[in-house]
Amino acid sequence: MEQQIPRAQSPHAEFPHSGASAPHPPLEALARTTLLNRDYESRPAAFYERLRAEYGPVAPVDVLGVPVWLVLGYSQVLDVLRDARGVWSRRVDSWRAYREGRVPADWPMLPVVESDSSGFRDGAESTRLRSAWSEGLRAFQERGRPQARELERAVHAYADELITVIAENGGRSGWADLSAQYARPLPLMVTGRLIGFPTDSGADEMIMDLWRVMDAGPDAQEASDRLMARVAEVCAERLREPREDLPSYMLAAAPDLTAEELTREMAMLTGLATDVTGNLICNTVTEVLIGETGARDSLSAGMIKEAINRASIAHPPMANLAFRWPRSDVRLGRFRIAAGDPVMVSPAAAHLDPAFTGGGTQDSVYSSRAHLAWSAGPHACLGRDLATTITMIAVERVFHRFASLELALPPDRLPWRSSPLIRGLRSLPVNYALAEELPERPDPGDPAPPRDAAAAGEPGTKPLVRRIMRLMRRS
Repeated sequence: MEQQIPRAQSPHAEFPHSGASAPHPPLEALARTTLLNRDYESRPAAFYERLRAEYGPVAPVDVLGVPVWLVLGYSQVLDVLRDARGVWSRRVDSWRAYREGRVPADWPMLPVVESDSSGFRDGAESTRLRSAWSEGLRAFQERGRPQARELERAVHAYADELITVIAENGGRSGWADLSAQYARPLPLMVTGRLIGFPTDSGADEMIMDLWRVMDAGPDAQEASDRLMARVAEVCAERLREPREDLPSYMLAAAPDLTAEELTREMAMLTGLATDVTGNLICNTVTEVLIGETGARDSLSAGMIKEAINRASIAHPPMANLAFRWPRSDVRLGRFRIAAGDPVMVSPAAAHLDPAFTGGGTQDSVYSSRAHLAWSAGPHACLGRDLATTITMIAVERVFHRFASLELALPPDRLPWRSSPLIRGLRSLPVNYALAEELPERPDPGDPAPPRDAAAAGEPGTKPLVRRIMRLMRRS
């Protein structure tokens, strides 16, 4: 039976005529749809479309007990993200209910909005921190640079070794969870390398703490505390002695960064970037296997980046983007958003808007480049190229190393995570058969990684992967 959107009353009585600007009660007094429900998790397209039919491009929703405006329309989402008029703030002290002490102290998303990282800064503060990010990432995102090539070789090695461990545990054909055994641990290890975690066995536990935090289990808070303490230690060390890693490059670009600021930025990297990249890998593999969005055809044509693009449209790894607050009253759709009201924008819903889809077909050679999976405007994702490169390598290795790969569950039974922000699978069960290793086609102008980069001696790869996978099996 189709689940109905829970609501106490229709807002249409407040707007008897289409497009009317009649006043309506404040957000807190409106009937609100519960965001986290069965359809949102398993049938998001139907959920967003019912919201759009009910409310238009902006809907009042309940997010874990807190009233929030959810922006669904493509043009409205883009307008908020670009913020050409300077209306929108990312600072938590712009939230009226927060200033007035009306946000529950145990609200699960409070640590996100209180993080005080660059994602929740405005103006000159945001520009300063984002400039440090842009310069720090340059060495890893520009393929001509030696650090970028070294990182690509490391990603290739991690991916191959993870697949090798899958085969060791399950045989040359068998069953695997490509989320837990591949898509999630891979960016964890890349993040550890970028931050400059030590390569000794102590790094294993730090990466496992990242895993525990991402899982949001009963030991997540203790893991977060340990992780933050270790990240702070690494950042303090880089202030004393820079190395060839991301924190050091950011400090070189912005020498006035404090240890506390750098720690907050690296904590954001460990949480957001790791989860987003893992979901992007998983969602791309899933879309290729399901074969309904054109991702399979793109991959078959050798266009891995296009397959990723299609997966980003169908299931953006950040379905909804965390909060913004208007500095003054602003009208969106049929509603008047009061200054200080919390607003989430939804790339996932915007990608379903006819204003975005425009009657396009899935069998076209290229899909739209105007999607919002990477946000837009002054807070657009600065690590987009790096996340895409990691995903391209991860997806290429999967479909190179496995001769056959098929879902072990029907697509409509895949277990999606319950999150107000993230669109990702809890597990991706597959049946597989390994391929015989084939020679790889070299990339012109760029020395290709060896056929088995892990066997070629990427330092610490085999022991690290095996220790992490053993720990994961115990967790």
